[in-house]
Amino acid sequence: MQTQDFQYLSAILKQRSGLALTDDKAYLIESRLLPIARSQGFADIAQLCNSLRLKPNESLLSEITEAMTTNESSFYRDIKPYEAFRNIVLPMLMARPLNSKNMRIWSAACSTGQEPYTISMCIKEEGAKLAGWNFEIIASDLAKKVVEKAKEGIYSQFEAQRGLPIQILMKYFSSLPDTSWQIKDSIRSTVQFKIQNLLTDYGLLGKFDIVFCRNVLIYFDEPTKAQVTEKMARCLTPGGILIIGATESLIDPRGIFEPMENFRGAYKLK
Repeated sequence: MQTQDFQYLSAILKQRSGLALTDDKAYLIESRLLPIARSQGFADIAQLCNSLRLKPNESLLSEITEAMTTNESSFYRDIKPYEAFRNIVLPMLMARPLNSKNMRIWSAACSTGQEPYTISMCIKEEGAKLAGWNFEIIASDLAKKVVEKAKEGIYSQFEAQRGLPIQILMKYFSSLPDTSWQIKDSIRSTVQFKIQNLLTDYGLLGKFDIVFCRNVLIYFDEPTKAQVTEKMARCLTPGGILIIGATESLIDPRGIFEPMENFRGAYKLK
């Protein structure tokens, strides 16, 4: 791939998704975008870029952006955050002096839905402990295709069994004739899916008590991380919790958050 084409596509991806690509990721662009170029009748990525320079095509730009976003996900991923969610975060937030027993949770950059469905299953498993509480789970991603897959709640044998305890699989999933599994309506109906870019305004989503934004910030540069962190803070209720990946760093120049001592990767809004 020519340098000018890599720089052109990198700039588009940075602007549209926040994805910061270094020069050594040229192969990634090549492998993911060449099939798109050929499906559009271009011989190579150079022709694709030339066409976009002459006449930007929104549909094609969206397809390129979605192809470059990472959609790695699994049920109960890294397990510990979900244990802390059940044993630390929920009891702490439920103890707040509130006028209602409603709690809103946002799974940002939810990919194909494993995270929000895991959150819902965790809540179901708590049973009587949460009696009288109402939970609203919003899940979003910028990629329309993965959101549509998430809404269906259908997963291959590998996707369903990866990370899922067998008793949870049998309790909350139905097996399909083609050996895939579909999450039951009792869980699927608890999650609302939306298309949302983390670089744009998301004030219309409302306020949340908990925001999961795990393994997302790692793909952004520091200014973009700080921008997203500040916007996340604006959509949290007082004392709300932001949960990122345990290996990610929170860029918080204004000191909006304080880390939770007993939950690595979780931050409480001051």
